Amino acid sequence: MQNNILKDSIINTIINYIQEKSPRHAKKLRQRLGALDDDFFTRSEAFFSTYQNILKVDNKTLEYGTDNYLQMVNDYVFEQVRFMQSGVYSCTSFEDAYEQVYSKPEVMEYYMSGLIMSQFLWKHHYDMFRFFTDNLSAQSGNVQRYLEVGGGHGIHLLEAIRMLGNNVHYDLIDISESSIQLAKKFLNGQPVHYHLQDIYAYNVAEKYDFITMGEVLEHVEQPVKLLEKLHAMLHDSGRLFITVPGNAPAIDHIYLFHNQQHIIETAANAGFEVTKDLLLYSEDVSEQEAIEKKVPFLYGAFLKKK
Repeated sequence: MQNNILKDSIINTIINYIQEKSPRHAKKLRQRLGALDDDFFTRSEAFFSTYQNILKVDNKTLEYGTDNYLQMVNDYVFEQVRFMQSGVYSCTSFEDAYEQVYSKPEVMEYYMSGLIMSQFLWKHHYDMFRFFTDNLSAQSGNVQRYLEVGGGHGIHLLEAIRMLGNNVHYDLIDISESSIQLAKKFLNGQPVHYHLQDIYAYNVAEKYDFITMGEVLEHVEQPVKLLEKLHAMLHDSGRLFITVPGNAPAIDHIYLFHNQQHIIETAANAGFEVTKDLLLYSEDVSEQEAIEKKVPFLYGAFLKKK
């Protein structure tokens, strides 16, 4: 499937543009994405086509999004170097993240745009998305109420609606107005109830059968407390799906997860146990090398109550 990346596609256009700005990074993307199957290119084409249309409304282009992505990558490289030297993230509290990132519209604009692009430009992001979709079908028929915490661009929720159907009650909660508006654009009229609210202040009369929370735990100071909140909102027979990066010093990451076991123990302290999980590294290296060099990883797991 190596030649798939060379066919006429939006993602190929994006990588060609990156080639002009960062040849080394473009080469890495081609190496990691080129061997993926046709499903990847079908999904990425639909995703980037939607994002392209969203950008057009604001008179922006995919080149604008790609420039933002490259700026995010540069930030990430800088943070990684500093992390390797210090062993800690730049932000150690929400106040730090707010001061350095969330309170600065110019930073948030390129950062959020860059993260959108990474959904299909970073192989481990796509592989984790496939892990979610490949296993979500097992929940079909068991879900009447579905919650997404921190919706991002809404791709997981969109896939859930496609697989579980329109008879399910869907909620999305986020503390960011801009994130909710972005999710609305990607979801484009899907039957979702949106809540601009802090999860700790969110109370519901009925518990959920399934909760999804992608890349949120690293943004809070007390991940056990957040998981305990979700535990209380979930039916005893319900399931929680989480994704959590570790050794990943992004500009707004607060809580440092050192390895897979660290996350599993955190979930266990909140009353959860793993039913199925996946560990992915951001680089093509052996597990031993990844551990020694603190290569960033992404961990995903389906959890149930103990």
